[in-house]
Amino acid sequence: MVLQQTVGEVMSAPVLTVMAETPLQDAVTLLSDHHVSGLPVVDAKGALAGELTEQDLMVRESGVDAGPYVMLLDSVIYLRNPLNWDRQVHRVLGNTVGDLMHRESHSCEQTLPLPKAASMLHEKGTQRLIVVDDQRRPIGVLTRGDVVRALASARN
Repeated sequence: MVLQQTVGEVMSAPVLTVMAETPLQDAVTLLSDHHVSGLPVVDAKGALAGELTEQDLMVRESGVDAGPYVMLLDSVIYLRNPLNWDRQVHRVLGNTVGDLMHRESHSCEQTLPLPKAASMLHEKGTQRLIVVDDQRRPIGVLTRGDVVRALASARN
């Protein structure tokens, strides 16, 4: 029964990972070749350091958005803090995974009950949870699709 399964029983493994120093084009090739929408980013010890997603790549391709502004006496007054553009410009011009990745990632342990993991996926609005061991090293990925497949197999 799905309610009694754990993340470890349903997750996809092994997991593909990249490092912050990985050239962005190499990561894009991995995403495309393996038909995945995100990659865990690990540090030199193999511990989870962040995540690179298709959404991060879409931000890069869409360019910098200066945001709303008003013109007053031939001056431009931006309604967003221009100091926040630095990060956005860095992401648009980035060449490595570290330039685009999110430092915060959604993760869980393999012993987590599947209903709790499904709730986390829903509440956090994410497509995947990176499954980590006790040293925060990625050992698998649980996607929304994995949960749906577990539900479908329980009905058979």
